[in-house]
Amino acid sequence: MKFELIDRIMRYVPGESLQAVKTLSLAEEYLQDHFPGRPVMPGVLMIETMVQACAWLIRLDADFVPSIVVLKEARKVNYIGFVRPGDALVVDVSLVKKADGRARFKGVGTVNGERHVTGILDLAYYSLSEADAAMAETDARLREAMRRRYRKICLSGTPAGAATSVDSGSG
Repeated sequence: MKFELIDRIMRYVPGESLQAVKTLSLAEEYLQDHFPGRPVMPGVLMIETMVQACAWLIRLDADFVPSIVVLKEARKVNYIGFVRPGDALVVDVSLVKKADGRARFKGVGTVNGERHVTGILDLAYYSLSEADAAMAETDARLREAMRRRYRKICLSGTPAGAATSVDSGSG
């Protein structure tokens, strides 16, 4: 099962930060057993929402060149509150440093302005064709899929402050 946890990108500051939102619906399949009678978003999915926001910042900054973005480490994670159906988890991620296919971010998730999760996230990013030129076509398909997804989740075509190199209408 693939979780696409970013419903909307609200703000993007190139090379610095991104804000995104996930509105939790009772229709989310994982809520049926987490927990019966008292559904809440699992903590690991709160972290995954922040990871996906970080991945969008990486993709947008690099004009979608890295086809793969993965979490390497989550540190100093604090869960402060529950996210329940009907809540909007607003995720703000800020780039701390980036070098050699790795990036570190600070992330904060809030509901109604109150912190619910925080953490430091280390991600790795790359293109499959870097290791195997035969994967170039797969890279291209993955990039196009991410561009299509981006056009669906960005507010008003291109988030405020978006880099001009991101063409939300291409592909």
